[in-house]
Amino acid sequence: MQIPRLHPDTIEEIKQRADIVDVVSDHVVLRKRGKDFVGLCPFHDEKTPSFTVSQSKQMYFCFGCQAGGNAIKFLMDVGKQSFAEVVLDLARRYQVPVQTLAPEQRQELQRQISLREQLYEVLASTGQFYQHALRQSQGQKAYQYLQSERQLKEETIQQFGLGYAPAGWETLHRYLVEDKHYPVQLVEKAGLIKPRKEGSGYYDVFRDRLMIPIRDIQGRVIAFGGRTLSEEQPKYLNSPETELFSKGKTLFALDHAKDGISQLDQAVVVEGYFDAIALHAAGINNAVASLGTALSIEQVRLILRYTESKELILNFDADKAGINAAERAIGEIAELAYKGEVQLKILNVPDGKDADEFLKTHGSSDYKVLATTIARISALRKYRYRNIDELSATERKELLDSAPLWIDWQIQQIMKNRDLRQATDFQAVSQEFVKILKKIENKDTRDYYVFHCAEILSLRDASQIPLRAENLLTQIAPTTAIRNKPLSGKKKWDSRKSLQSPIPGDKSLLELAEGLLLRIYLHCPEQRQTIFNTLEERDLEFSFSHHRLLWQKILESTGEEVEIISSLQDRYLELSAEIESISHLFHLNEKSQKEILRTPQVVQATVACMERVLIEKRYRYFLELWEQTDPEAEPEKWQSYYQSFYNEKMRLQELDRQRQFSITDLL
Repeated sequence: MQIPRLHPDTIEEIKQRADIVDVVSDHVVLRKRGKDFVGLCPFHDEKTPSFTVSQSKQMYFCFGCQAGGNAIKFLMDVGKQSFAEVVLDLARRYQVPVQTLAPEQRQELQRQISLREQLYEVLASTGQFYQHALRQSQGQKAYQYLQSERQLKEETIQQFGLGYAPAGWETLHRYLVEDKHYPVQLVEKAGLIKPRKEGSGYYDVFRDRLMIPIRDIQGRVIAFGGRTLSEEQPKYLNSPETELFSKGKTLFALDHAKDGISQLDQAVVVEGYFDAIALHAAGINNAVASLGTALSIEQVRLILRYTESKELILNFDADKAGINAAERAIGEIAELAYKGEVQLKILNVPDGKDADEFLKTHGSSDYKVLATTIARISALRKYRYRNIDELSATERKELLDSAPLWIDWQIQQIMKNRDLRQATDFQAVSQEFVKILKKIENKDTRDYYVFHCAEILSLRDASQIPLRAENLLTQIAPTTAIRNKPLSGKKKWDSRKSLQSPIPGDKSLLELAEGLLLRIYLHCPEQRQTIFNTLEERDLEFSFSHHRLLWQKILESTGEEVEIISSLQDRYLELSAEIESISHLFHLNEKSQKEILRTPQVVQATVACMERVLIEKRYRYFLELWEQTDPEAEPEKWQSYYQSFYNEKMRLQELDRQRQFSITDLL
């Protein structure tokens, strides 16, 4: 369906509700820096974060590629969607009623949005049904399992809304469709029933299972997980993908854990529902569970928005399946960890137990000690990269023998069941080490692990360590050399660059001047009237079409700095106008802040640049007329043209004096 034009009130309410940090965090790992957030730009490749998000201004800007805008613009660019599509998606996400300027299309559009509300309602009713069934005679087996096998108290059972799906094939179907009168198609879209393959009718997806509600970050039920109470397979069954539920983008218990993650600045990720529930029951309230064995990058980004340190501890089962799950999880988020966007650690529970089993035998205090030890070892290891000589021999040994960081954990997995005295094993291990070392971007970290891997390969023969280290460095040298190779062919930047100098990137002097004047107008409200009056008095206009359009939109707008910039961006987006050529003007980096630090002088210089273009044309015009005039035949014209081009020449010199101050003069 073609989306009709949306009402301005709807757009404005969405802008008010949609927090840009929340929106951008779905796609970029953000770190708090001062009052803003920074991360790696999603619009170009970079290793050092230049992408900034301002929560106070509700805007983003990349100082590397000049991409910038508000939450709507970000989603348009990152998802290649239209303005209306993004606004509609945000309306669904933030539950904003949608109004359009085409009344006849409102009903269909509203129907699409209300589907999600209906799904929330039917899933909430289902959760209540399962909770009620748990406390009936038919649910006694499930209730006893929770209390005896899982050792959960009634408080925890209620906190997580645990329930029971009766054994009948159509029990839930009859309750929702016949008793509650929900449309059968709606119940099917919620992932609760399926049509029979033979004949007519539907059957329940979950039967004779212990039911665990899966909630979104707001605490609304969006799906269910069911554990069998018999020998039926699979042991755990999740709801199918629906309008509300995507397995790879959801984390179990995040609605309960988000506050704990923020307070402790750390998140623990376990594999199973009951691992997370057991941790919360024991007072460890920063735990979440992945819905399956593989942790996706979307799930990681969900967690990271609640922790500034980006510390993530993986605590999957210590059996073979759990180890495989941890390997897959690291593989999915390896790029984030190698870049340092995630402080990834591995929590190995002794004796091959999962978190739930460990808590039953050791208690929450021992689990916290185990997790804290890893954090302490991590801090020591970071310290070691810079001050290895300051650590004692005991501490150095502890660094290697204690619970590993994620790179150490990978090294341990490579070494499992390998005999380095065998040539084939030695070669295989060396190759795997090189693969890891090539990916480490921090030089200090890489040097440490080169030495560590060389120690392993030397088989405790100290004399062999330098040789092994040299061999490893030789194999990773191409990557290292390219990464550290200085950029060539770039001209050095002169610190005395003035506004008269040529502009990098083939931008003309005039374009820089006009852009700088517009930037001052946008960010310095006290200079707006001066700029307007000066342009009027000198009868000056902007020469570049994108600057003329922006000036026209500015004159149509009123308001303070943040509001006028946001309003202008929205107008460009609605008009589908080209915004890339002027988006950098909406933001200030360190250099541009210095440029407008002494705004009266900068205004004078920029206006002088603009006027110089006009005077230059007049000068050439009168000079040409003077040269073409015969002084003997038309002495008066000749004298008039001479005086005119001479006056213009003097004016040019005056304008040059006005605009010839450099960046250092601004300081």
